[in-house]
Amino acid sequence: MIPKKSSNYDLPDSYDNIEQTLITADQILSDAVENAKTLFHSPTVSSIEGSKIVSRVMVLREFNLKERFMRFHTDYRAPKIKQYKKNSTATVLGYDPILKVQIKLQGRIESHYHNSVTRNAWNGSTARSKKCYSVRGGSSFKIDNPNEYDLKDGNLEDGYMNFAVLIFQFDSLEFLHLKSSGHRRAIHSWSGSYKSQWLVP
Repeated sequence: MIPKKSSNYDLPDSYDNIEQTLITADQILSDAVENAKTLFHSPTVSSIEGSKIVSRVMVLREFNLKERFMRFHTDYRAPKIKQYKKNSTATVLGYDPILKVQIKLQGRIESHYHNSVTRNAWNGSTARSKKCYSVRGGSSFKIDNPNEYDLKDGNLEDGYMNFAVLIFQFDSLEFLHLKSSGHRRAIHSWSGSYKSQWLVP
């Protein structure tokens, strides 16, 4: 069931100022880090594997517009780690039907493992989150009996050996607002100097 209100703030009814689209995107994504009610809390993150595009939903852990990055957590044993090491190109896509806003960001992902980035992120994680990284085998491995891979009580710190952080550095942000009287779509790009441009929806 979709909640009646997914944001903790009021957004404009319409967008005729292109800079407002970036301000709103910043509000939405900054709020989504802690607000699990919005679908932007768990956007779709895509990678490239050979000739295939591989997508998965991930929890947004940090968003910083000024530095243009997003932070995600993952299991170091997951296939996406190898995918991003081979080809760092990535897209992050979110849509909230209550807000009627879609945000698409494009850029590159760098994986971090056993360094200051992962240690700081691990220290800020909840016990519930830490527990997920202690499962044996690792994400996406083929198994016969799923019961054998249920989460079990143990030393939470054991999961750190499997913990990794993905830093998504974006160079473009596309904003789309749906409205019956007229949609609004804009792209903001940081390739070289900052540029913004309206697009046909």
